Amino acid sequence: MTGENHGPSPRGLLCNAGAGAAAGVIAATFVCPLDVIKTRFQVHGLPQLAGANVKGSVIVGSLEQIFQKEGLRGMYRGLSPTVLALLPNWAVYFTIYDQLKNFLSSDDGNRQLSVGAHMIAASGAGAATTIATNPLWVVKTRLQTQGMRKGVVPYRSTLSALRRIAHEEGIRGLYSGLVPALAGISHVAIQFPTYEKIKMYLADQGNTTMDKLGARDVAVASSVSKIFASTLTYPHEVVRSRLQEQGHHSEKRYSGVTDCVKKVFQQEGIPGFYRGCATNLLRTTPAAVITFTSFEMIHRFLINLFPPDPQPHPL
Repeated sequence: MTGENHGPSPRGLLCNAGAGAAAGVIAATFVCPLDVIKTRFQVHGLPQLAGANVKGSVIVGSLEQIFQKEGLRGMYRGLSPTVLALLPNWAVYFTIYDQLKNFLSSDDGNRQLSVGAHMIAASGAGAATTIATNPLWVVKTRLQTQGMRKGVVPYRSTLSALRRIAHEEGIRGLYSGLVPALAGISHVAIQFPTYEKIKMYLADQGNTTMDKLGARDVAVASSVSKIFASTLTYPHEVVRSRLQEQGHHSEKRYSGVTDCVKKVFQQEGIPGFYRGCATNLLRTTPAAVITFTSFEMIHRFLINLFPPDPQPHPL
């Protein structure tokens, strides 16, 4: 993410992993209530709320409804598996992304990669983290929606949910929604190159380097790139959430990705693929700003605190 080429040194890897994990957890905690209602919108559609005629009032009304029925705990359902998923997710993602950029850059250390190279690096990192953390995202979705499902024994915790899903549904249950989740790699394949290009533009405008941009510039780059990528790729999130939500004890509404896409389109049309999109943007845009800005600032701090191992000079 930075503009410096430290190579694959152990300290550099740890700085990437530590900054990525910390940034992800900070952002997840901040936006968890919006994540809960976004997931419920995706799975069950817009709730029936008296007097809620605009998106803003639907969001506020949904938060009030969850708080009244399920308390503060209901607004933070799924936070535990989200944090458990994001610790390795962003730690692995930022580390692999940086190493792939190193690998794809030229031998002279030039990090001005093409858009295609950025897309390859982002996609590779995205695939690795998606496969590694999918079971935890399944648990997060189930925990966030179980308050709306009657007649089902609720999961007590993240660990018990993982055990029950593995016992009752097997590996297939833990990896439900993996195909649309992998399709979501298109999101980072758009977001990260856009983010890098905006940073490059802002650095040129400010006559500085990308690794010395201020927090405001990083926030602008992260928010614009997130809104752009989220709007283009949002439909896959609806499909993923609906497949992840249906479990062993619930009625199987969809037999797979293709069936889900067909039914959503037939029953709800194009708007069905954008259920919760406004809430998602309200959640993901500040989350992206917090994640990327925190990562850049924490990473710089760690690099200064623990300088990477010096590279050996050629003889």
